[in-house]
Amino acid sequence: MRRSLPILRGRGAGQDLPNRFERLYLELTPEEATAAPKARETEYFQDGSRTVLNRNRSPDVGFDWSLNPYRGCEHGCVYCYARPTHEYLGFSAGLDFESRIVVKAEAPRLLREELSRAGWQPVPLVMSGVTDPYQPPERKLHLTRRCLEVLAEVRHPVALITKSRMVTRDADLLATLAQLGAASVTLSITTLDRRLQRTLEPRASPPAHRLDAIRTLSDMGIPVGVNVAPVIPGLTEHEIPGILEAAAEAGARWAGYVVLRLPGAVRPLFKEWLESHVPDRAGKVESRLRSLRGGELYEAEFGTRMRGRGPFAAQIRDLFSVARSRAGLDDAPPSLQTRHFRRPTPPAADQRQLELF
Repeated sequence: MRRSLPILRGRGAGQDLPNRFERLYLELTPEEATAAPKARETEYFQDGSRTVLNRNRSPDVGFDWSLNPYRGCEHGCVYCYARPTHEYLGFSAGLDFESRIVVKAEAPRLLREELSRAGWQPVPLVMSGVTDPYQPPERKLHLTRRCLEVLAEVRHPVALITKSRMVTRDADLLATLAQLGAASVTLSITTLDRRLQRTLEPRASPPAHRLDAIRTLSDMGIPVGVNVAPVIPGLTEHEIPGILEAAAEAGARWAGYVVLRLPGAVRPLFKEWLESHVPDRAGKVESRLRSLRGGELYEAEFGTRMRGRGPFAAQIRDLFSVARSRAGLDDAPPSLQTRHFRRPTPPAADQRQLELF
C-alpha cells in the first residue's frame, strides 16, 4: 500500500522518524501530514568538536582515519547508511539528516593542530568516511578545500569519496598531491538513470556530471576510480556493466562496489521510498535483500555487511568481476605515499567567521 505522506521536493526521506534515543516525539495524523509544507528548508548548526580526525575500527572499511567536515548530508540519499548517526545529535535519521547540517567550522584549524602533534604518524586520510565532503554547503563554506590546503601544504596523503562534480573545483590541490603519489578520488555512481537517480539522491550530482568529473580529474593526472554504491538488488544490479564501462571510458582506473545496507532507521525510510517511487518493484527488491541477509533486511556482521551472502550475492560478485575485467579496471586504488609528509607548525587562532552563522 502506498503511503499518504506527500513527497517533499528535493528530499530523499519522506518524514522524520522517532529518534531511538528520545522518549517523546510528535506523530502527525494522516490529515496533518498531508497538509504539512511541501518543502523543508536547510538549517546549519556549528559543531563544537575539539578534534576532527576519526579513528576507524571496522575491519571491512579499508581505512584507519577519516575526516568529516560535515555531519548530516544535504544530498539526501534515501539509502544512506550514515543516517542513524544523526540520532546521536538529538535529530531524526529522516528529514533532519538532510536538512539540519552540522558544520565543523574549525575543521581546518583542528586538522593542522592534530597533524602538528609529535605523535602523529602519517597515514592516508579518507574524506569523508561518513558524509559527503562536497555536499551543497561546501560551495559557500569551502571547509573541504581549506582542509585540502592544509594537506597539500604538509604533503599528507588523502583519498576523497564523493557523489559531487564539485570535487573538480579542487583539482589544483589534488594534482599537487597526486604528483607526490598522495591523492586519489573515487566517484560513487549508483545508477546511470537520471530519473531514478533524482529520487534516490535528490541533491547529488547527476550521473553524467560524475562521469565528467572522472574525466576532468583523470586528464589532470589525478588517480580516479568509481564505486558502484550501493548496488540495489532487484533495481540497479543490471547496471553494473554499463556503469563500469562508462567510468572506464571517462578515465577511471579502478572500481569497487557495495551492496545496499539498511541499518536502523534506514530500513523504514527505504521501504517507504520503494512504495512511493517504484511500487511495482518494491516486493522484488525486498525479497532480494532478504536473500542476501539471511532472511532479514540487514545484517551488521563484518565481512558480509558490504557484500551480502548466499547465491544472489555470488551472482552480483561474479557480474561485477567480469564487468570490471572487461572494462580493464583494477580492483583497488593505488597505495598512497606518506614519505613526503612534513609536520606543520601549530596553528594560530583563525579569526575568520562563517557567513552562514
